[in-house]
Amino acid sequence: MAKKDRAEKDAAKPGAESERGKTGKASPPSLRALLRVPPGRVHLGAVDPSSTPGGPSRKAAGVAAMARMADPLASLQERLYAASTAGDRRRLLLVLQGMDTSGKGGTVKHVIGILNPSGCRVRSFKAPTPEERKHHFLWRVTKPLPQPGEIGIFDRSHYEDVLIARVRELVPRSVLNRRYDEINRFEESLAEDGVTVVKAFLHISYEEQRERLLARLDNPSKHWKFNPGDIDERALWPAYQRAYELALERCSTDAAPWYVVPADRKWYRNWAIGTLLSEHLEDMDPRYPGADFDVAECRARLLAT
Repeated sequence: MAKKDRAEKDAAKPGAESERGKTGKASPPSLRALLRVPPGRVHLGAVDPSSTPGGPSRKAAGVAAMARMADPLASLQERLYAASTAGDRRRLLLVLQGMDTSGKGGTVKHVIGILNPSGCRVRSFKAPTPEERKHHFLWRVTKPLPQPGEIGIFDRSHYEDVLIARVRELVPRSVLNRRYDEINRFEESLAEDGVTVVKAFLHISYEEQRERLLARLDNPSKHWKFNPGDIDERALWPAYQRAYELALERCSTDAAPWYVVPADRKWYRNWAIGTLLSEHLEDMDPRYPGADFDVAECRARLLAT
């Protein structure tokens, strides 16, 4: 095909004009497109944990961009909550997974911290309790799901049951393999019920984890965050990386895609998660509900008091 014919054909594609904009240049891809796990085999080793795809290249610019994001993100959250008062059942669930020290708690602090806490539902998942072990592995994640209008955040999640369960061989492999399909059906049911599921794997390097663990040991105020067992877990790093790769491969779907967020640079991690939340909320486009009363009449009555 001649270059001219090909160009004319591309220009005729739906959305071509909007992608190029008024300048005639293609718009940059969304962060969702850059970080989403592609179909097929996942190789985490091919993703540089210190990279900054789609974002600022320096910390100062990243921190400034995060600060500018605060008001628009808070406004989107308010619109989502307001829409629920008129019957809109939509809500958002952010799932954070990653190796120890990858920054799940830090993300909650720095990103979710700029939102209105009354509209957020944060849950951190530890080892299952005796009561939770009596139930299906998805049982414990159903109760803390966000209600209409809320933003839910899972610090770890139901994926622990295909991650540590795989590495530590806590269940038979046949049971483990069925869980991927169960997770996919569960998340699809959430999407059908109005939940936008955003799953982020915070990807740090082996070397960066060592530095963060050492920093905890060197700071007495951080000793409470250190677990000697974390050193033993480092010996299982390759097994955990493969377990994550399998979870990303098997459970990144159209209903609930996975995003790999390079997390060696904390400021980029925060910016990326904030941007992913903003893009999803903008796509949801929640609206303030209209008044179901006579505004002018109420205003006149109020002025008369």
